[in-house]
Amino acid sequence: MPTIGLAMKPLPIIFASLVAPLLCFAAKKNFPGTYVDANDPKIPADFAYQGEYTGGGMGAQVIALDKGAFQVVLYAGGLPGAGWDGKNRSLLSGKLEGKKVALSPADGNRKYLAGSPDAFSATRKFPPEGHKSYSGSISDGTMSLGKGLTLKKTQRKSPTMGKKAPKGAITLFDGSNKDEWQGGRLDEKTKLLNTDGSDIRTKRKFNDYHMHVEFLLPYRPAARGQGRGNSGFYQIDHFEVQILDSFGLEGANNECGGIYSIKDSDVNACFPPLSWQTYDVDLTNAKTKNGKKVKNAKITVRLNGIVIHDNFEIPRKTGGSRGEPEGTPGPMKLQGHGNPLQFRNIWIVEK
Repeated sequence: MPTIGLAMKPLPIIFASLVAPLLCFAAKKNFPGTYVDANDPKIPADFAYQGEYTGGGMGAQVIALDKGAFQVVLYAGGLPGAGWDGKNRSLLSGKLEGKKVALSPADGNRKYLAGSPDAFSATRKFPPEGHKSYSGSISDGTMSLGKGLTLKKTQRKSPTMGKKAPKGAITLFDGSNKDEWQGGRLDEKTKLLNTDGSDIRTKRKFNDYHMHVEFLLPYRPAARGQGRGNSGFYQIDHFEVQILDSFGLEGANNECGGIYSIKDSDVNACFPPLSWQTYDVDLTNAKTKNGKKVKNAKITVRLNGIVIHDNFEIPRKTGGSRGEPEGTPGPMKLQGHGNPLQFRNIWIVEK
């Protein structure tokens, strides 16, 4: 009788083939270059300068690009969702020099989300509409752009942050336990729900509802695009509303707030990384008759209290969803996607 090939393999090789994936997974759990706590003493100095600034009828979002490099998106009228005229933007390059960031006009050949800070553009089109040349600096929480134009650092807070579950709501997570979830980890110190890079789902299934969830994106200045804390908030595990550090970007359908692969956000309402953010979602599930879909699902989404999708009709399921047909109840899914996402204060009101 022929010898089975596997039996002829030396034991060390078999052991290595079995253990290697586990070692890779363990290494992945360390999330190198990733910070999940704004008070981490090892967080780079860059973190103190990134974020939002307002003043002089302008708004600015400072994106950290690692190793002291930044890009500033300057908005006419104020910040996105808070005064910006929706058209005019200017881009500046920044470089940390000692305890200040020197700012100069962004120039050269640039591409959306390019890896090199010298080629990076936060806008699809470079230069963007309304682009003007500004120079200046950031220090001590103040952005100075010359001719008396100054902006002060600010930290917006979602108006629904900390909102308590109303009467009749189902509490899905309040920090006391994770009994409503399959997967995930309750951090006994922080009392937060952690994905640890893996998908987690509710044990219950839902149909039509209003849902509230609060989430914290990691700080990953060296990453670009989908590498910045990629996750997803799957409605009934059929329709993904993207979770991602898309601070300062366009708000595309594969960025924070987008209905993945289907619709861009009406406005990019994403806050800076390591800022608590909120989703408030109203979903009416698809309707079927005789086993066929007769009405699409409809969704309204508020990101940080700002409406980014208003009663939008979703034409189809998004990728990575469960196999059951549209119109069936399903669990809520928080996608891990290999990233350390943290959640709190999750509740739902069935309709």
